[in-house]
Amino acid sequence: MGMGRTGMFFSILAIAAGAIMYWAVTSQGHGFRLSTVGVILMVVGAVGLVASGIVFATSRRPGSGTHTYDREAVDTQGHSTEVHEEVHN
Repeated sequence: MGMGRTGMFFSILAIAAGAIMYWAVTSQGHGFRLSTVGVILMVVGAVGLVASGIVFATSRRPGSGTHTYDREAVDTQGHSTEVHEEVHN
């Protein structure tokens, strides 16, 4: 699993935890509101999900991680050879 998918997983987890805190939990401590924490978790999760989606989309572009080299090699007798290499990371 790449970084994008892992980030997406944790973002969805944060959104789910935030939603539970906001809608399902009714207890309230002194000066500490779980519904507010739930909203913060949902917002952070949504931002993380978008950021992870962008990272995942850009890392999966066709051709990323592949470098091509074109060069001409000349041996001692003066014969030239074209060389094309593809290096996959």
